[in-house]
Amino acid sequence: MPVTIAVEGPTDTAVARRLLRHVGLSEGPVYEAGGKSKLDQKLHAYNNAARNAPWFVLRDMDQDAPCAPALVGGLLKAPARLMKLRIAVHQGESWLLADAERMAAFLHVQMEAVPSPPDELVNAKQALVNLARTSRSREVRAALVPAEGSTASVGRQYTSLIAEFAREHWRPGVAARRSGSLNRCIQALRTLLA
Repeated sequence: MPVTIAVEGPTDTAVARRLLRHVGLSEGPVYEAGGKSKLDQKLHAYNNAARNAPWFVLRDMDQDAPCAPALVGGLLKAPARLMKLRIAVHQGESWLLADAERMAAFLHVQMEAVPSPPDELVNAKQALVNLARTSRSREVRAALVPAEGSTASVGRQYTSLIAEFAREHWRPGVAARRSGSLNRCIQALRTLLA
């Protein structure tokens, strides 16, 4: 049965789709909420839908709780049997950075420069942008790093390039060895195969 996906935004969509493919699950409809507060508002409706069909909801922890279980408990008191609400600690980018070898090659940086352990990065998105600042590739820097004087936190092509990395280069199984929260997500998704 296809798994319905609900996420904060487009980068998370690429991560969620790649995870379903990695586990061997088929993808159903995708709902991008446009931010975590909007996603949180829709959780109870998604949970009701998960009584009859599988759902994978992916949300960043950010600084919203001391740990992922506390956040899940606060957001959804009684998850439906087919609801897989998973929390990226602290952000989805930490899961992508956990595949250090592929990330280093994609960004044209030294592998030793990729921050570790990824689950301890409070702002993995900023860590990724800072890593891109050191890239040997002018194209990578222009795409991911905000222009000088800009108030943006990321470059103009950040979303499309990071989504491309998640879809085409990222190895969730490798990354899960360095990210406990990603490993737990993969194990939870595998329960939907039964």
